[in-house]
Amino acid sequence: MSAAVTGAADRPRQGGAAGVCVAALYHFVRFDDPAALRGPLARLCCSLGVKGTLLLAREGVNGAIAGPDAAVARVAAHVRALPGCAGLEVKYSRAPSMPFRRMKVRLKKEIVSMGEPDVDPLRGAGVHVEPGDWNALISRDDVVVIDTRNDYEMAIGAFEGAVRPDIRTFREFPAWFRRERERLLAPRGPDGAPPKVAMYCTGGIRCEKSTAFLKREGVAEVFHLRGGVLNYLETVPERDSLWRGDCFVFDQRVAVGHGLAPSGHTLCPACRRPLSAADRARPEHVEGVSCAACAAGLDADRRAALAERHRQEQLARRRGRAHLGADMATERARRRGTAPDG
Repeated sequence: MSAAVTGAADRPRQGGAAGVCVAALYHFVRFDDPAALRGPLARLCCSLGVKGTLLLAREGVNGAIAGPDAAVARVAAHVRALPGCAGLEVKYSRAPSMPFRRMKVRLKKEIVSMGEPDVDPLRGAGVHVEPGDWNALISRDDVVVIDTRNDYEMAIGAFEGAVRPDIRTFREFPAWFRRERERLLAPRGPDGAPPKVAMYCTGGIRCEKSTAFLKREGVAEVFHLRGGVLNYLETVPERDSLWRGDCFVFDQRVAVGHGLAPSGHTLCPACRRPLSAADRARPEHVEGVSCAACAAGLDADRRAALAERHRQEQLARRRGRAHLGADMATERARRRGTAPDG
C-alpha cells in the first residue's frame, strides 16, 4: 500500500481559511471485525459535529466528512490509529457551507462495490502516478486512458482523450472491460505490443481497485492517478491541465473545478443528473421539477409530487430550516455512485 499523501493536501488548511473543511479518505486494509470499529468512530464524529458518510468493510475504510478543521483532523487521526491504517490518505478541500446533512458510519461488504470478490488491491494494484507526472503518461501514444467513473460524472468533465465507459455504476465496469478488452488492448506501434493502461476516478479508490482487477485479468502494465481527479485539480495549474470540464462530487457541492472551487452545478430533482448554468437556462428545464433530459418522461403525478416538494423546500429555506426531502434526494444521488468522493 502506498504511503500517505503528505504536505498541504494531507492536513486541513488552518489560519482562518473560509468555509467548512471537507475530507475525502480511503484505505485498503484487512479489518477482522469492522463492526467493532463502527460505534467508537460514529460516536467521535457525532460528538465533534462532523457530518458525512464513512464506510467500513473487511477490505478497509472509505468516505467523506466535513466540519471544523480541528474536528475533521481528530477524526482522521482516529482512523489512522486503527490497525493497519497508518498510511491513510486524506484529501482536504473546502466548501462554503456544510455539504452534508447528517453523519453515517455504515458497514458494507466492500468499501467500493465492484462485485469481484477475488480482486485484492492490497496484493495486486497498479502503479500510482503523481499528478505532476500524469500529463506525460496519458499523452503517450502507447497508453490508453480509461475513466472508471459513472456516465453522469463523465458527462460534465473528463481527461482529454480518455475512454469513457457507458456504465451507470462501478459494478458494471468489469463486464464492460471484458466486452471491450480486445478493442482497448489492440497492439499499437511497430513492436506490436499492447498499450499500457492508465485509469482515474474522483478520489483514487475506484481506479485503484480497477487496476487490481485489470492485473487479475492479465494486463501487465497498469497505472492510476494518485489521489484521483481531486488531487490533480488542486495540484496541477489550470494552464497546464489536460482536464476538461468539472468534477462531480458526492455531496451538496455537486461538482468542483480547478482549485476545488464549487462549479455551480445543481442536481436535477427528477433524474439526479448534474446541471450547469447552461442546462438550467434551457426552456425545457423546470426549476425544482425536471431538466431537459428527463422532462418528457415524467408523468403528471410525478411532476406534481416534485413541484410540491420544491414548494416545501422553498418554504423551509425561507424559515431557515433544512428540508428532509432535500436530504433524502441528496442521499439517493450519492447511492447512484459508489462511495463518497470515489
